Amino acid sequence: MDIHNVPGAKSRDVAEAHRQDLIHQDEYGCNCMTYWIDEERETIFCLIEASNRDSVKELHKMAHGLVPHKIIEVSSAVVQSFLGRIYDPDDASVENGMKVFSDPSYRLLLVTSAKDHTLLHHDHGTDRAHELLKQHNAIIRRNIQLHHGSEAEHGGEGFVVSFTSAADAVACALAIKSDLPPEYAAALDFKMALNGGEPIEKSSRLFGDTIQMGNYLCALVPQSKIAVAGKIKEFISKELLHSKKEELLTFSSPDEDLILALFTQLEEKFRDLDFDVPEYAQAMGMSMPQLYRKTMALTGMSCSILLKEFRLKKALSLLKTQRYSISQVTYDTGFSSPSYFTKCFKTRYSLLPVDYLDLLKKA
Repeated sequence: MDIHNVPGAKSRDVAEAHRQDLIHQDEYGCNCMTYWIDEERETIFCLIEASNRDSVKELHKMAHGLVPHKIIEVSSAVVQSFLGRIYDPDDASVENGMKVFSDPSYRLLLVTSAKDHTLLHHDHGTDRAHELLKQHNAIIRRNIQLHHGSEAEHGGEGFVVSFTSAADAVACALAIKSDLPPEYAAALDFKMALNGGEPIEKSSRLFGDTIQMGNYLCALVPQSKIAVAGKIKEFISKELLHSKKEELLTFSSPDEDLILALFTQLEEKFRDLDFDVPEYAQAMGMSMPQLYRKTMALTGMSCSILLKEFRLKKALSLLKTQRYSISQVTYDTGFSSPSYFTKCFKTRYSLLPVDYLDLLKKA
């Protein structure tokens, strides 16, 4: 899939450019499957089967000169789940022998998170864990269907659900919250966040930036609330936001920018043993007291606890792959020694890293 940012792009112009792509596609070993155009955001996304990126660039260059700004590899099944189609829409109008349609690719995503399955089995026993997960999955999938969503991803503990309507996305999240018994939600450490975005931004993963921010908001939102990113508040009626203010936690753009900056620094530097709170403050361009105040206000955690929590979650992900020793995980996640890492892990998850690995082997 590729992206073109074209000021003033109109549906008919894009239809003509796509027609030119179809004329020349065989010359470059490509199959131009479809596209999405958003006249308001002035973005165009093309879905093309090709052996490499250069073939796509050369095809576009030859056909109409609109060279893509970025190209990423995608699975057609994943595109279908997020965007609802991989070929031209059935209701496209035909003008002068070519299909003309305006179909924006912007999607509202519901991102959920839940406790690591191995930890869930450890904390509640196998039978209870299976029951919790069975009910969790059934409630989410029932409400996805009822509210016209599409299950885009279900990798491990969390779901990513795609919607074309913000009203449907919010209604689905509220219904899941209502249907999932509080004791189940607490046991699962279940959380939800709503965010919106385009298929391709900075990440090389389809909707990667939107999902990543959704994950960050899930990490911060209290279990009693549903996080709502500022960029989709404009799609939700003020009446709904007001009537559900006890259940929806909204963020301002400056707050989201700060959250993104906080986590971006963590992503870039958590492996560095020397990355501590003073380094964190310097990287953020803040004094330590200022960083402490802002971090506490947004996350409910001090800078040092946020950093440790981030490193522990990364360590958990590495251990889960069963490809690394405890010593490797220790130093790959910025902990000073295996003994200190073990102490922090035990305090946070109530079992030793070696016991966690043993449980994974038995699963």
